[in-house]
Amino acid sequence: MEGPTMRERYDVVIIGGGPAGLTAGTYASRAGLTVIIVEKQTLGGQVINAEVIENYPGFPLGISGFELAERMRSQAATFGAEITTDEIAAIEDDPGTGYKTVLTGSGQRIAALAVVIATGASWRKLGIPGEDRLWGKGVSTCATCDAALYRDKHVVVVGGGDTAIHESLFLARFVNKITLVHRRDRLRATKILQDRISKLGQKVEFRWNSVVTEIAGTDHVTGVTVKSEQTGATELLGCDGVFVLVGFDPNSGFVRGYLAADEAGYIITDEGMATSVDGVFACGDVRRRPFRQIVTACGEGAVAAFAAQHYVEEKKGTAYR
Repeated sequence: MEGPTMRERYDVVIIGGGPAGLTAGTYASRAGLTVIIVEKQTLGGQVINAEVIENYPGFPLGISGFELAERMRSQAATFGAEITTDEIAAIEDDPGTGYKTVLTGSGQRIAALAVVIATGASWRKLGIPGEDRLWGKGVSTCATCDAALYRDKHVVVVGGGDTAIHESLFLARFVNKITLVHRRDRLRATKILQDRISKLGQKVEFRWNSVVTEIAGTDHVTGVTVKSEQTGATELLGCDGVFVLVGFDPNSGFVRGYLAADEAGYIITDEGMATSVDGVFACGDVRRRPFRQIVTACGEGAVAAFAAQHYVEEKKGTAYR
């Protein structure tokens, strides 16, 4: 991020460039505010890993996650949002000016009247022996990224929600067999996804009421230890890869202790996306909410931008105009 090309101060800084952040950037920029979106990795967040998205309105035949993210980026930029790559270290208040200072990992200090946090969430790990050591060596969280590496092989999928089943359906195009390990006695995925995976027949084996307690292998995954939650019995199951799809953890560590959050670290907001700190808003998967979809993230991004707009206008209408 080149300092001289940046404004000295912005109306709004948006932290995170996924669907929520990009939508917030579009709405805030279109409202005439000066906006910068800061994303630490690739714009689009988790959505870019989706081969096809079937439930986003306006695309009856589906759209790839990468293309959807690119359209969102282009739209935000069209209305004037600046977009840069950096990691956020902290947010500081400056009571004397009313501005927030966003500190980046590269040493930049971005001043803004309002901050919108849209940093999303990251895949949760199992926290078991072998997982970190074999990460990227047979342990993955992205079937779209890695499925082709397991053509005609046997993989284990850990999880039973929508994402686990959606990823399993994609894996089934390549692999010879899927063993799906789920700690419950039934899937949590929506009925349409359950119906689709049931049509795969013997290609998918279900291990109900079970958990994976260890991942085996030296240079690459060779198997997993599966434990029955009912009997306590364990079994070493040979496989070529493990896909860990058991949920997410919020990317909120940089505001821990600064904003109110629940026990899992999800930021707590009101219905207007306002956090416990005046002028700071949160939206998308980093926020505590019951339903996590691209469309809901976009909706929350719009609400956060609307709230930030009114906050900025109020500030400028008093001490800053």
